[in-house]
Amino acid sequence: METMHLLISGKVQGVFFRETSRRLAEKLHINGWIKNCADGKVEAVVTGDKSEVEQFIEFCKTGPERAFVEKVEVSKREKTDFKKFEVIRNH
Repeated sequence: METMHLLISGKVQGVFFRETSRRLAEKLHINGWIKNCADGKVEAVVTGDKSEVEQFIEFCKTGPERAFVEKVEVSKREKTDFKKFEVIRNH
């Protein structure tokens, strides 16, 4: 199990990035959260088996169809046990 922090830049809000990510996370059996940031980025923390987390990160490099991802910053975090994957709605 590993926990990773992602900060995704580009045209990533208003294109169903969070919802598509949630569906993929559930399919891959990984937990954590994803949210929009005030600066237009999307932030996520995911935890799960290494191969599934890597698949999630690969998806984030392109995102859903209408997204245009410019950059994905990935950093390892201390292992965190989340109960599920959730979209944090901050509006």
